[in-house]
Amino acid sequence: MITALLDLHNISPRAKIMAAMSGGVDSSVTAALLKRRGFETHGVFMTLDGDKESPNARRAAEIADFLGIPFTVLDLSLEFKEQVLDYFQQTYEQGLTPNPCAVCNRTIKFGRLLDYALGQGMDYLATGHYARLRRDNDGPVRLLQGADTTKDQSYFLCRLRQSQLAHALFPLAAVNKSEVYETAAELGLKGRHGTESQDVCFMTGRSLNEYFTACLPLAAAGDFVTLQGERKGRHRGIRYYTIGQRRGLGIPDATPYYVVALNAAANEVVIGKDEDLWQRRLTVSDINWLSNQAPELPAEFTVKIRYHHQGARAMIRAAANGLLIEFNEAQRAVTPGQFAVLYQDDEVIGSGQILRADE
Repeated sequence: MITALLDLHNISPRAKIMAAMSGGVDSSVTAALLKRRGFETHGVFMTLDGDKESPNARRAAEIADFLGIPFTVLDLSLEFKEQVLDYFQQTYEQGLTPNPCAVCNRTIKFGRLLDYALGQGMDYLATGHYARLRRDNDGPVRLLQGADTTKDQSYFLCRLRQSQLAHALFPLAAVNKSEVYETAAELGLKGRHGTESQDVCFMTGRSLNEYFTACLPLAAAGDFVTLQGERKGRHRGIRYYTIGQRRGLGIPDATPYYVVALNAAANEVVIGKDEDLWQRRLTVSDINWLSNQAPELPAEFTVKIRYHHQGARAMIRAAANGLLIEFNEAQRAVTPGQFAVLYQDDEVIGSGQILRADE
């Protein structure tokens, strides 16, 4: 049993906690352990497509009933469309690569859902994220990487504000995935919870191409263009390509071509060789400092330029558009639209949206 390991430092035993329940193992174990610890626990399921009777909604309701906690299905489909789906589609149309999970965490889970929880008299919103929070007596709430580094989700929480972190709980922060499955079995949840959630929830069962075909108008074809301006064929729409992509270009050569840039204004997919994908400098805008206060700059941090990026040391300086990031060593496939997340050791310091090279 991992109850003793729950990451609930400085939380009053009289706290009222709303657990976001998806029907999956992480959120189910989160709700179960909060109830077992003695907190007043309420469950809530967000429907993001308006279907209040979906298999996941029913599964979450059944688990809440098994645990003996109050349960609500909250329809956030309109807000999700406006804040996440529209952003997701428009960003691709602009020749950028979006990060819908980071945006959803800020605007929906710890935006509208947290507002709902607080409006119901709750003190905290708990989720099954693998990330840690450190609450000091005086100072800001600090966001740190989860103990299970293979499942760490702190990158996706990089856009949260102090007002949101102050009411957030990540009870599974100090444990690993295998312990969660073992605990689910011990608590009688095995066979009740669903499969592990995928990161982009609205893409379940569909590829990106299938999603675009079903949800967007037909894309305008355009030209593949080399960095030297040579036209190499026709593409089927810039939304279908991302920086670093090699497959699906259909352009034979002695060495592979890769997508190195997307020019939405000219509807061009710019291609080059592997060596063209490496760069040391980038700029980011729309900066979010998690402590609400910028650190003294220039300073060196570890920077992740996407979720699966290992992170690399870089010097950070203030710039006209936000921040200038200069890596100690060149990084591959820097992708405009994604978030660059700054870490000091295992703590998330801030983040910004990666700009095009010419911005």
